[in-house]
Amino acid sequence: MGLYDTYLAVRHRLHDADPPEHVAIVITERDLLADGAFDTLSAALGWAFEYGAERVTVSVSVLDAAVVPTLVRELRQVDAPRRLVVRGPEDAALDGGATGSGSDARSRSGRGARDERPDDAPIRITVGLGGKAEFAAAVREIAADVDAGELDPESIDAADVSDRLVFPEEPDLVIKTGAERLSDFAIWQSVYAELYFTDVNWRDFRKRDYLRAVLDFQDRQRRFGR
Repeated sequence: MGLYDTYLAVRHRLHDADPPEHVAIVITERDLLADGAFDTLSAALGWAFEYGAERVTVSVSVLDAAVVPTLVRELRQVDAPRRLVVRGPEDAALDGGATGSGSDARSRSGRGARDERPDDAPIRITVGLGGKAEFAAAVREIAADVDAGELDPESIDAADVSDRLVFPEEPDLVIKTGAERLSDFAIWQSVYAELYFTDVNWRDFRKRDYLRAVLDFQDRQRRFGR
């Protein structure tokens, strides 16, 4: 670790504020086409847990749906510091549309032990699952439950939506590299998240860039919509 990285790490550890417990990283299929992109992802996952995170969500936006199966396969082979689960559009459909917690759905999907309990995985990766589509699927599932008489319309609240999302947990910090836009990421879950944009491209993302994001988070006073 270089001298500047050490300086940032010391600042982080001496900071009065807590680091983010749940970090989300938003990247694109183009980011993963660059040489060394998967090594960068593996390193970034390690940095997150090294500097205080307990959960990491990675969202990979895609323009070409044909690349999704390849990306899912490659991402499941990433050298990760904790157990990970990867979800693409087909996995979400197998899990019952938007949810990923049903035991029956998991047994039907035939995935291996590494993927069989997504709710417990500290690293979660979505590929080609846009926030708008995820939210629309949750609404359709709620409508179906109402139509079947299983849900009272008057009792519907935010928890009913959250329970039907692929990964419902809300990130504390969202990091987007390369541009100041979120690429349709987790619209519902990230409503109160702190957003950090860097013009550093994913292939050039280093430990110092991650530490800058964490320090920026620690310097902020979170308001949670207030």
